Amino acid sequence: MEQDRLEDGSVIHHELSPDYHDPLIRGLHHIIRASIKVLALLMVIVIVLGVVDVGYYLYDSLKSPPLLQLSVSEIFQIFGAFMVVLIAIEIFINIRLYLGSNTLPIKMVVATALMAIARKVIVLDLDKTDPSEVWAIGVVTLALGVTYWLVGRSDGIFSRQPTAP
Repeated sequence: MEQDRLEDGSVIHHELSPDYHDPLIRGLHHIIRASIKVLALLMVIVIVLGVVDVGYYLYDSLKSPPLLQLSVSEIFQIFGAFMVVLIAIEIFINIRLYLGSNTLPIKMVVATALMAIARKVIVLDLDKTDPSEVWAIGVVTLALGVTYWLVGRSDGIFSRQPTAP
C-alpha cells in the first residue's frame, strides 16, 4: 500500500485511504467519500439559501416602517443570520479539507466551534438567559480557546525541523 510521507519521512495518517489492502474496506471507503461529496454539495446549497435568506430578511426589515431603519434587535438577528452562513462556510471548508487530505483538520474544526460559540455570545439576550447558561457558555468558550491555542502550539512543535549544531 502506497503511503504519503512528510518531508521528514514520517507517514501521513489516512482516515479513508483509497488504496486500503482489504477490498471490502476499500469499497466502503469509496462509499463514505462519495457520501462526503454529497454532503459538500448539500452544504453549498445550504450556504446559497442562507445568503438568500439573509438578503431577504435585510430587505424585509428595511422596507417596513420606519423606512430604511433597523432596530437593535433586528441588527442582532441579522448578525446571527450572517454568523450562521459563515459557520456553514467553515463547515464546507472542513469538508473540503477532509476530502483533500484524508485527515481531519482538528484546528479548523475547533475554529469552527469557536465561531459557533461566538455567534451564540453575539446574539445572546441576557434578559432571557439563565446565569448558569452564561457560565456554561463562558466555560465552553474558555475550553475551546485553550484547545485552539494548544493545537496551534502543537502544530509549531511538530512541524519544526531540528537545527544542525
